[in-house]
Amino acid sequence: MSTPEELLDLAVRTARAAGRMLVEDRPAAGPDVVQTKSSPTDVVTQMDRAAEKLIIERIRAERPDDAFLGEEGGESAGASGVRWVIDPIDGTVNYLYDLPDWAVSIAAERDGTAVAGAVVLPRRGELFTATLGGGAFLESAAGRRRLHVNADVPLASALVATGFGYSAARRAHQARVLTGVVPHVRDIRRGGSACNDLCALAAGRVDAYYERGVQAWDVAAGALIVTEAGGRVEGLNGAPTSPEFAMAAGPGTFEALHALLAPLDPAHD
Repeated sequence: MSTPEELLDLAVRTARAAGRMLVEDRPAAGPDVVQTKSSPTDVVTQMDRAAEKLIIERIRAERPDDAFLGEEGGESAGASGVRWVIDPIDGTVNYLYDLPDWAVSIAAERDGTAVAGAVVLPRRGELFTATLGGGAFLESAAGRRRLHVNADVPLASALVATGFGYSAARRAHQARVLTGVVPHVRDIRRGGSACNDLCALAAGRVDAYYERGVQAWDVAAGALIVTEAGGRVEGLNGAPTSPEFAMAAGPGTFEALHALLAPLDPAHD
């Protein structure tokens, strides 16, 4: 049985390879939108598909019995007890517009629990990693450092990351929720990539995060990185994260943000 460290090594090597391909092969005129999903603004490019294909092929070459869950390719079964949860480009709209905050996210789950996660931000030159029980780390040009979330940040001093859905009705309600949050926090950041937001939280660059509509591939690696950095990642009222709602913060800050958000009904459109 492979250790979490061995699974992480494969995730890192694969995510780096996909990131290089996405940078080097990005069309000069920008990638083509080949599909829309939940709305005309929810786009898929040919590079999303190419990156997911590369990731699955590389992992499957070394681990042919594993299962996969990918944003573009759906789900395939396996017999090993290990499942790879893949987001080939988290922040596709950023990638489409050649903005730097997009990421390749790969997590390895064993029997439904994430045990290794890697998030590569190629344009930032950053790699975030975690293994279950082994801590969370950031590797960049500045070196390698262990990550720790900010704890006990009062809401009035908290920088809070969030994101918005693609349907008009969902966005309208999210705007109403936001108006209930903004007066009580330092400020809001909307970066356009859920896994990048979670990594920023783990690195202490923001103090909290919340969003409705995130999928498993958006948060599988990032949630492990946050929890291994000492943070808490859940839905409302102790529920697990789901497309209904996800929020994350350090101790103390989490409870305060939850108390602010819960009456605003953020898990509904």
